[in-house]
Amino acid sequence: MARANYLIFALSLHVIWLLFFSKLCNASNVKISRSFPAILIFGDSTVDTGNNNFIPTVFKGNYFPYGKDFPNHVATGRFSNGKLIPDMTASKLGIKELVPPFLDPKLSNDDIKTGVNFASAGTGFDDLTSTMNKVISMTKQIDLFKNYTQRFEGIVGMDESKRIISRALVVVSAGTNDVLFNFYNDPIKKLKYNISGYHDFLQSKLQSVVEEIYHLGCSNIMVAELPPMGCLPIQETLSFKDLPTRKCVEDQNSDSEAYNQKLLKLLKNLEAKLSGSTVLYVDIFTPIMDMVNNPHKYGFEQTNKGCCGNGLAEAGPLCNALTPTCKNRSKFVFWDSFHPTETAYNFITESLFNQIFGHVNRN
Repeated sequence: MARANYLIFALSLHVIWLLFFSKLCNASNVKISRSFPAILIFGDSTVDTGNNNFIPTVFKGNYFPYGKDFPNHVATGRFSNGKLIPDMTASKLGIKELVPPFLDPKLSNDDIKTGVNFASAGTGFDDLTSTMNKVISMTKQIDLFKNYTQRFEGIVGMDESKRIISRALVVVSAGTNDVLFNFYNDPIKKLKYNISGYHDFLQSKLQSVVEEIYHLGCSNIMVAELPPMGCLPIQETLSFKDLPTRKCVEDQNSDSEAYNQKLLKLLKNLEAKLSGSTVLYVDIFTPIMDMVNNPHKYGFEQTNKGCCGNGLAEAGPLCNALTPTCKNRSKFVFWDSFHPTETAYNFITESLFNQIFGHVNRN
């Protein structure tokens, strides 16, 4: 029973990791200013910088060894050994920190630059995912954004608030928890959908999220595709195939590719539909596969096990203060069986910026 409970927990923790990783594609020629006045994050565990600390859920990363390499070795709720891509991106944009939506907006003197993170580990586009995990659903994240906007208007005024939000960089990253937990491991869901039908269902939810964010005043929206889910250490373990060699689960990777092809078409249509918008499709599948297939290119030595414990299944509560960790974390792609190390996130962020600003205005 304990094993079954863990597998349920593990599968629901998953990552849409690398929310907006390297190879960036979009529906048309990108025209975005390099200087974003704000960054707004919606999504799951790879972009949650600690929001789950504020809610009663077991999906938390606010204990050691999480945060082992974070400044002052603090476990902040980030599911990694250090910083995440939102932290690194905010820093590059001149935004000092990402605040939870539960706190008052933070402004720095006359230079109004804000970063707000609405993400929640364990969430997805399917409401059942967040309900079962007792985390912040995508719908609730948008409600939090509405409330935050009202408070922000009270500080800077309506006109300035609209200006900042319209120029903000918005990141939407979710979906992997849905597929791993609510489809692959839910026989009831399979009675209602095949994998293609479930993809369509998720993308209808995603479309509603993007449209609502747009109607709330945002115009620069980045949407992450699915990663090669079959290459996550936990998925290799649960496949019970090739355990000595630990290979990626190819049929799950094929499912990700099918989802991503549909997503690209959807985002092209959305950009055409939403006047004045820039809707960016972020290819995370290709670069992740490159890291897995060519690890030495990035200085990695281990790609199919996490650094925490034996790296086969440790995540969340099983990655704790009593669990040993690898000595050289920079040689591991994954920190636990789901989430990347800070080193991997750093490579991802650098690639992200090279791709984005290689195709946009530098004004």
